[in-house]
Amino acid sequence: MSTTTTTYSVAGMTCSHCVSAVTEEVSRLDGVAGVDVDLHAGGESRVTVTSTAPLPVGAVREAIDEAGYTLVS
Repeated sequence: MSTTTTTYSVAGMTCSHCVSAVTEEVSRLDGVAGVDVDLHAGGESRVTVTSTAPLPVGAVREAIDEAGYTLVS
């Protein structure tokens, strides 16, 4: 089975709770196999998502918004 890995920039994350919230919301998306967050408090954190197929950006944006943060790119 092939997987797709995509990295997103997320603004507004400052602590481990932020990491947990984003990880939890993004993990709920269909096809997500893993979420890895590289936290940069006060800056743009990198969120790397591994999934079984490419994810619609809108769905990722919605999950990150639901967690309380902003998808930058």
